[in-house]
Amino acid sequence: MDHRLQNWGIFLLLSLTWGSSFILMKLGLEAFTPYEVASIRLISGGLSLLPFFFRFIRQTPVRKVPVIILSGLLGNGIPAYLFCIAETKIDSSLAGMLNSFTPVFALLFGLLIFRAPVTGRQLGGLAVGFVGVIFLFLAKGINTNAYWYYGFFVVLATACYGLNIVLVHHYLKGFASLQLVSISLFFMGLFALPVLLSGNFFSLFAGAGDKPWISLSASMVLGIMGTGVASILFYQLIRSAGAIFASMVTYGLPVVAIGWGLLAGEYVTMLQVLCLALIMGGVYMVNRK
Repeated sequence: MDHRLQNWGIFLLLSLTWGSSFILMKLGLEAFTPYEVASIRLISGGLSLLPFFFRFIRQTPVRKVPVIILSGLLGNGIPAYLFCIAETKIDSSLAGMLNSFTPVFALLFGLLIFRAPVTGRQLGGLAVGFVGVIFLFLAKGINTNAYWYYGFFVVLATACYGLNIVLVHHYLKGFASLQLVSISLFFMGLFALPVLLSGNFFSLFAGAGDKPWISLSASMVLGIMGTGVASILFYQLIRSAGAIFASMVTYGLPVVAIGWGLLAGEYVTMLQVLCLALIMGGVYMVNRK
């Protein structure tokens, strides 16, 4: 298969998979708490890659394992809970829009922590992106303080994503994608298991109809496809097409998220779309060669 065609195929699959994650969270939250949905996601993702964990853990230097676990916390563990908590109060489409801010945080942390070289255009992109996020919060109108509070969870999750990108780039660059994902998700699943068992998760299935099973299915698909398989595809896209092309997935996610939100009956205003365009403009300024 032509490499360009293969790269675009991975790009579209990632956009659809990650863009659908936000509506899958909403489906999971219909029967479960945000902590249960996030825990199921992490456990399912870890189990789906368990055979690879046993293969790669023996090949990994012991001193690198804590760094990989930290990468797992920043790239999957903490954001999984933050997004689910946020979506108890905000629309999945809005969460998808805010998620597009990740590359801007990656540049910011690279600048602040590792003193990465930065151009004036990229600094301008940071400013434009931040303005877009602020206006996106304001676009729906501020009726209660809770709206700001839950929207902040999404911004914090994108900050974790951005910090993880910088961490992987500087400390885990020589490792295979499947190696990093399988090891990190194994430990995320271990950490999530006590959280899932601490509630009344299993009692929810006793004579409650189909809703818990639908939510369980959505949460498991979210973990296997949106966390496990998609993470591997993303690293493969970076190796095959480069970081610049891979970062373009950021542009596809909110489009898919908005589409699912509209199908689910969520209200998306033109002002929100314009704010998203402003964020995307900032991301473009940050990533453009």
